[in-house]
Amino acid sequence: MTQNEPDKSLPERIGDVPPTGAGGLAQRASASRSIARMGETALLAPRQLEERRLIHREGARQQADAFREIRTKLLAMGGDHNFVTMVAPIGPGSGGSFVARNLAAAFAFDEAKTALLIDCNLRHPSQHKTLGIDPKDGGLIDYLEHPSQGIEKAFYPTGVPRLRLIPTGKSREMGAEYFSSFRMRALIDSLRSRYPDRYLFLDGPAVKGSPDARILADLADFVVLVVGYGRESPKAIAQAVAGFDPNKLAGIVFNHPP
Repeated sequence: MTQNEPDKSLPERIGDVPPTGAGGLAQRASASRSIARMGETALLAPRQLEERRLIHREGARQQADAFREIRTKLLAMGGDHNFVTMVAPIGPGSGGSFVARNLAAAFAFDEAKTALLIDCNLRHPSQHKTLGIDPKDGGLIDYLEHPSQGIEKAFYPTGVPRLRLIPTGKSREMGAEYFSSFRMRALIDSLRSRYPDRYLFLDGPAVKGSPDARILADLADFVVLVVGYGRESPKAIAQAVAGFDPNKLAGIVFNHPP
């Protein structure tokens, strides 16, 4: 599906509502405790959410439902366990960060889940700017270069309940050396395993022109690709899709970029 307004994509329909899974009393209790520990700062008003191009319960129903559909598909693929999803545009300027941000927000709609958005677009980081966050305590790259400082202080509240951001931190042109490192893999594994209610979303770089997105996909359970509507030929889309494990590919979003 697509629409005419810029940078407000509607994901394609890719799944039906799965049956409720029985995750077990111990896992649900652990999830409840971890969510309860997530102290929230001042929450954003509907107008502020719209300024940050975030879906919300009082906003456009069609947009929110579209992202819920992708959430439904991912949950059906993931079963009873939390997972890591990479969202990456095929070409730059296609709205990949918009989709990643709102897919994470859609998961945070569920009061039994938390979402962690990690900005991995090292060349063009944008999540902290769009969300109005000052990354004064650093971000992903700062941690990977200096792990002794810990990752916890790089968790920033977004003003959306149960949604946190890890920004890129230091600007870097190339991500391959970071994304393929043992330290990065260990970080992702730790962030996922620490709390069973936490779902991770990696805002990846463009597939074209760099191997970074494909390297980053090795750390993810699922991949969502974003296509700038009218910007890519069917051949270019097919070539991009062929570069990823078909068992990980959850779907493609067609977006009207600004």
